[in-house]
Amino acid sequence: MKRLNILPFAFFVLSFSSFAFADYESEIRDLKMQKEKLNSEIQTLNTRIASTDSMLRADESRHKVLEQRYRADKERRNLEIDSLNAKIRKVAASLQQERSKQSRAKNKSENVAAKRRALRQELAKICKQLEMQILQTLPWERDKRLDRAKSLTREIESGNVTEEEAFSRMKSLMNEEIKFGDEVAVVNSPLTRKNGEIVNATILRIGNQWMVYVDENGMFYGRLERKLEKDKVVYEWNEELNLEERAAVKLAIDVKQAKKPPQIVNLPVSLSVVGGAR
Repeated sequence: MKRLNILPFAFFVLSFSSFAFADYESEIRDLKMQKEKLNSEIQTLNTRIASTDSMLRADESRHKVLEQRYRADKERRNLEIDSLNAKIRKVAASLQQERSKQSRAKNKSENVAAKRRALRQELAKICKQLEMQILQTLPWERDKRLDRAKSLTREIESGNVTEEEAFSRMKSLMNEEIKFGDEVAVVNSPLTRKNGEIVNATILRIGNQWMVYVDENGMFYGRLERKLEKDKVVYEWNEELNLEERAAVKLAIDVKQAKKPPQIVNLPVSLSVVGGAR
């Protein structure tokens, strides 16, 4: 009886042991699987770490290369900046010199312009003096001579003529007036006598000081006298000549016209255009 009682208990113990062993094996398998999973994760992490280290090393190497390039580029740019600064200083100096030259040229141009304006004023003043001089000379084509002088004065004052041209034309006018004062001329022309009568006359002019006439019939003689009326110069024919004066006038005209041989003619002082007492 006792053996029969022990057998079920032993069978129970064996059954319980087999169940316990089965649980241990399952647990062991789970632990092994977890181990393998952990090892796989560790390997994956190691791979990532290795990749990260490789990337870090590559980044560090690239960083060093970039830093070297940056330093080289910085040095190159500093050299370029220094070179550009030197060029800028050189250009600035050249620009300053050019500005100085332009300033001097401008001052010179302004001085030349001022001198030209002053010269223009002087030329205009001389032209006006020439007009006054022509007004006071013998009325021999005086209107034409005066018009030329006034025309030049207007052009000088208006700036329509250069100073060089104005000087050249003024010189020409003065030469004409000098020639007018030196030459002896005779013309046959209608003449208005003192009483308003118009006669055909032969007029003799000696420079800008003497002017006499005789009509074509030899009946009327006259000399031109210069007078001052109200501070103004006027000319008037004096036709009251004596026989000696008439003969002197006729001889002088004949000599000039080659009707008489060349000779010295003594004209009375009373023939002077200044007039005055005989």
